[in-house]
Amino acid sequence: MGKKNKNKNKQTQIKTVSGAVSFGMQKSKGQHLLKNPMILSEIINKSGIKSTDTVLEIGPGTGNLTMLLLDAAKKVVAIELDPRMVAQLIKRVGISPYQNKLQLIQGDVLKQKLPFFDLCVANIPYQISSPIVFKLLSHRPLFRAAVLLIQREFAMRLIAKPGTEFYCRLSVNVQLLSKVDHIMKVSKKNFVPPPKVESSVVRIEPIHPLPKINFLEWDGMLRICFSRKNKTLGALFKQKKIFDMIYQNYKKFKENNGNIISNNQDNKESNPIVSSEINENDNNESNIIKGLLNNINDEEKMELDNDDEEKDEEDEKEKEKDNEEKMENDEEKMNNNEENINVPNDEKSQFRIHLINLLKNNNFMQQRAVKMSITNFLELLNLFNNNGIHFN
Repeated sequence: MGKKNKNKNKQTQIKTVSGAVSFGMQKSKGQHLLKNPMILSEIINKSGIKSTDTVLEIGPGTGNLTMLLLDAAKKVVAIELDPRMVAQLIKRVGISPYQNKLQLIQGDVLKQKLPFFDLCVANIPYQISSPIVFKLLSHRPLFRAAVLLIQREFAMRLIAKPGTEFYCRLSVNVQLLSKVDHIMKVSKKNFVPPPKVESSVVRIEPIHPLPKINFLEWDGMLRICFSRKNKTLGALFKQKKIFDMIYQNYKKFKENNGNIISNNQDNKESNPIVSSEINENDNNESNIIKGLLNNINDEEKMELDNDDEEKDEEDEKEKEKDNEEKMENDEEKMNNNEENINVPNDEKSQFRIHLINLLKNNNFMQQRAVKMSITNFLELLNLFNNNGIHFN
């Protein structure tokens, strides 16, 4: 019995490259050290580090990558949560010529205010990859690039294009704000202890200037579009919960701005990139940063594929069907000149017709989120906002 408990609590024993004292690694905290010196060197080469650069490293562990960063950069700022790793790294760098080039911060990177840095190069904990990416993209002043070792599937989501398997809300949000490239694949055999999944290295370069949008509006719209990413927008916006939420937002907006519904149902004269809701005096970067930080805690819950939604969809199927039929009936009455006397004149029905006509007249009715480009989403948000439809 004692032997069984001993094995159950056993941790993988690690010895650093320098031959320092070994200690247990905790897989539950994402502690997987990259041990292959060739891959470590390749990451350094792909990072494009300058001798004048300050480099941020998240989760340095025992310092296998850190030592190479210290050799190439002017300064390395390393943030590590595990006090055992901190002690090990201090000991390792202390006997090297690089001790004056390292600033070591012990703490949770998601709770730390990041210092200035030119580059971020890191093997980050896989379970917090998404919050880290958004924290980096929200950092100011902008850095040159982030070269990150991450889970392969997460990397595929970051670089995914419209119509591909991994295309999702994460893909759109990250690519709106940065250029993402896949650098190389890394086998799980190159780690100690080996993770259960394969890995990849990606390079993320922030885009400047940022698009002039209200990011909270943008992300609110994307959450709806990707809640059923293979469903047409026409069917999606007819769903009762979604329609009711948009209608409530419309009523609040109308209280402050007067009647919004008009005969202008197209977007041809509008700038597809700049939302009408961005005032020239607004600090656009602050707006987007606020939206990014709002994303940090829940981005991994971003979108569900149709297969994962079947139970929820069955529960609401009848309600949605009734609502769709009502919207179609209202629309039919509006378009039938002989029945103008019976056209519904209550505000909610008028708004329902207004919403569907916007989608129809601008060729969005049959589009699906999974196949829409960032430009398509920007045009859709601009169309909605210019017609009093909001998501925040």
